[in-house]
Amino acid sequence: MSADVVVVGAGAGGLAAARALGARGLRVLVLDRQRTPASIAKGEILQPETVRILDGWGVLDALRATGACPVDRLAIRDPQGRPLLALDYGALPGGYRQILCADYGDLRAVLADGLPAGVEIRWGQRVTGPLRAADGRVTGVRVTGGDGEQEIRAALVVAADGMSSPLRKAVGIDVERREYPHGLVAFDVPGVQVADEVSAYRTERGLCLVYPLPGGRCRVYVQVTPDEFRGRSAADLADWCDRLLAGVPAIRPLGAALRANLHRRQLLAVYRLRAARLTVPGLALLGEAAHAVHPMAAQGVNSSLADAETLASGLAAGGGLDDASVDRALRDFDAARRPQLDHVATVSHNAARMITSVSGLPRLLGARMMRRTAANPRLLGLTAGNLSGTNVRPLSLVDRMYQLGLLTDRHAQPPVSAGPATK
Repeated sequence: MSADVVVVGAGAGGLAAARALGARGLRVLVLDRQRTPASIAKGEILQPETVRILDGWGVLDALRATGACPVDRLAIRDPQGRPLLALDYGALPGGYRQILCADYGDLRAVLADGLPAGVEIRWGQRVTGPLRAADGRVTGVRVTGGDGEQEIRAALVVAADGMSSPLRKAVGIDVERREYPHGLVAFDVPGVQVADEVSAYRTERGLCLVYPLPGGRCRVYVQVTPDEFRGRSAADLADWCDRLLAGVPAIRPLGAALRANLHRRQLLAVYRLRAARLTVPGLALLGEAAHAVHPMAAQGVNSSLADAETLASGLAAGGGLDDASVDRALRDFDAARRPQLDHVATVSHNAARMITSVSGLPRLLGARMMRRTAANPRLLGLTAGNLSGTNVRPLSLVDRMYQLGLLTDRHAQPPVSAGPATK
């Protein structure tokens, strides 16, 4: 059996690649080892640049029809809800100036619905390894599933098979993977109304993140130590929730619904991951197979969809599916995406440290950087452009010195005290 492209993994990134490549007239086969899609708290905050990409693929209206929540602002707040730093997305340039908060399952569904005629998805198919030519070039994959074992030849293999990526390991691409010293516990809280913003509370325990979801729900992420939930009884969980609400008064209106859904929590380890390269001849890494960042900055799934758009554009520009054309497109993909992903990793890590550091110099520096950034309209604009993806411009060394208070920006306003708490 053969296809033009085999995509391994039917998460949002893999489906996005299938959609973008299929729209170029390619025969695309998507393989996923799961028999049905798994439900997980991830990929729910879609930045404006991703909204643009989805619109270009013709799926934005369908996603909005699922009840995806438009959000104009991302704010860092103190435990009482007073603003420490607020990014106004309405002031961004261009036609896409809102975040969409959507269910990850809905995002996958709209990407999978109405795929181009040349795209096929097969569930319950485990890829056991790559096929290789004599010179080492990847020429397809070996698969085991309902039809037994088989080989599938392809001009291009896209490894969108997640952070542990067996294909990445099989082709010998090294990866730097670091676990943060904390985890996150995620709650899907129904029957509540929260502000139309992504609210990151900077608390004594670290991050508490709240944002709206479709259907009158919200997502709550809470920073936890690695063993904080180990061996907890129902009474222990109730006490934990009481302490959380006492420490973050701004979320007390969610208290009853949060308590009722403690049993539905998801515990998540948090990693930074960067592959040494994105391609080898005949294969491209996409999404978490190549990169992962802290959820605080809401960049993960957004980077995956940008990978898919860039890969499809480069392959179309290459002009063919012969080995030389494909590998030239892969080199162009690596050259285009790696600097962008390096920038995303830096922005995400710096944003996470400002909120998640709970003691010592990192927490003090985080507080200072927030105050100085909040008082400087130019730095606020740069930060919003970088996080949204609409106007990406890395901060200069001088900008960093402004943030730390080592230089004075004549155009900045003096630091001000926190304003009133939100209701």
